[in-house]
Amino acid sequence: MKKLTGINKFKFVIQFSDFSLDLRRLFVILLLGLFLFFVSFSLKINPIIVLLLLSIVLYIDFIYRKNLFCKPQNLLYLILIFVLIFVSSFFLISRGYSIYFIPFSIAPMLITLLFNDLITSLIITISLSLSVSLMSANNVLIGILFLISGLVSSVLVFDARTRNTVIRGGIITGIIQAFSLLFMDNFIISNHQGYLLLVANGFLCSVVVLGSTPVFEYLFNTITNISLLELADFHHPLLNRMIMEAPGTYHHSLIVGNISELACEAVGANTLLARVGAYYHDIGKLEKPEYFSENQAIKVSKHESLPANMSKLIIINHVKEGFELAKAHRLNPRIIDFIQQHHGTGLVYYFYRRALEALEEDQEVKEEGFRYPGPKPNTKETAIVLLADSVEAATRAMKEPNVPKIEEIVHKIINNKFIDGQLDECDLTLKDLEKISNVFIRILTGIYHTRINYPDEKLLRDHKKTAKEFDLGPNQEQGAS
Repeated sequence: MKKLTGINKFKFVIQFSDFSLDLRRLFVILLLGLFLFFVSFSLKINPIIVLLLLSIVLYIDFIYRKNLFCKPQNLLYLILIFVLIFVSSFFLISRGYSIYFIPFSIAPMLITLLFNDLITSLIITISLSLSVSLMSANNVLIGILFLISGLVSSVLVFDARTRNTVIRGGIITGIIQAFSLLFMDNFIISNHQGYLLLVANGFLCSVVVLGSTPVFEYLFNTITNISLLELADFHHPLLNRMIMEAPGTYHHSLIVGNISELACEAVGANTLLARVGAYYHDIGKLEKPEYFSENQAIKVSKHESLPANMSKLIIINHVKEGFELAKAHRLNPRIIDFIQQHHGTGLVYYFYRRALEALEEDQEVKEEGFRYPGPKPNTKETAIVLLADSVEAATRAMKEPNVPKIEEIVHKIINNKFIDGQLDECDLTLKDLEKISNVFIRILTGIYHTRINYPDEKLLRDHKKTAKEFDLGPNQEQGAS
């Protein structure tokens, strides 16, 4: 038998650990299935519903999970939303209430807003429509209404950035539900109250979604576009402080936000999340803004009089101070990720080099002591902000920027971050990195291009005066011709 050595042994360990993790997840899902069968037997619910739910859970967890989730607990969040709607529907049906009171579009709207994913919303919509239909003695009308309202509401609120969009989506969903009922009644208007209830149902579902979204954002550690736009308001206390106390950092954050947004658009990431995260990524510099070059009004740096170790502590500490400020202002965890991860575990190279230059024979400088604490970026958005932050700062420091120089420095920084392992925990591909570098080069050359040196105003006046002295009159000009 061939022995495993080196890289092969490492690959075998990784594959074995992944396999054991899959087995543990499968065991947990089987336990969940046994529990659901017990509940269905106790409540006299059709066991086919349990099989359907287990099939959907297995599909999401083992097939679709890699495309949707960066956190495995998101599957539990989806199950929680499903259970809430399923239980409320079961309660209404078992108590003899009209089916028009069932909250058809709450789950699809919530899932679309919280996870920004139409496929997941569609999966949950189908599972709810089939489950509730089977639970209510194979009531086809309930299944059709669930399916139609789920599909329509998900599409209408996808990428919604205002509350009006959600309310409008609920009203339109309600109207379509009423038309669906009219269609199933062969266009014979026989149930006026039912049509009105379905329209009101869609509207009330959107109101409930807007009211409950902040609660689910807190419970699920996620954030919606509506909340992101609220954080993008420059009257937020942290952004307002940055404008007044660290204007250079504020301007830097704006540019990083703009180029990150365009880069995310190029690779299919969340553009709004990246832009708002970039606005807040450097709030830690508010504690000591004068120690960062973009805020220094004088040419002499404050670090000139400090040893490299002390300067390193000040620079690295802005990540920790930013985290504490974010916690104090109760920023969403998704935004805090940008503060903690925008340097990854990168090296503070300038002060590390200074420490090596000042090194004496009996001293030792460890590279680990000059690295940020991390963690490394674990999403596309945080990784793109990390790259944009470094690229923008380096380009701004160039004395005479031009297109070849900007191209060179962008490729150099992205390659260095890749080689240093800062992108190991995110799912950016080499093709994505190429697209990102093209966006960076295009935007930065437009911002930091070489300016034309306009002539001095005094020289311009002297030139005009000289031109007048040699100017020919009309008669002289005719004679000359």
